[in-house]
Amino acid sequence: MNRNSQKRVAKKPSSASTGGEVVRVRTPRKDQGEILGTVTGMLGGSRVTVSCMDSTTRMCRIRGKMKKRTWVREGDTVIVVPWEIQDEKGDVVWRYTGPQTDWLSKKGYFNNG
Repeated sequence: MNRNSQKRVAKKPSSASTGGEVVRVRTPRKDQGEILGTVTGMLGGSRVTVSCMDSTTRMCRIRGKMKKRTWVREGDTVIVVPWEIQDEKGDVVWRYTGPQTDWLSKKGYFNNG
């Protein structure tokens, strides 16, 4: 039997690598003015509209560090840092995955705002 015709056996992924269990979740830092929000619309040019937990809809820009590494879509939960000059604008600094969003809601971060 040559090397190309051998059957390959797939390894079963462990529970930690499948994303079922959340080990560490970055929480918003209140001392730095970070707020949780949900992306409600894509505007183009790395800009999105975000409905924040402080009942404000902000036009936010995706930081340059996140533009190519992390794709942000409508419905994603993100951390927003409002601008000091204009409160209705801000920067998206973090995007949560699905299991991380479930963990945040289970711990009560969406209720407390």
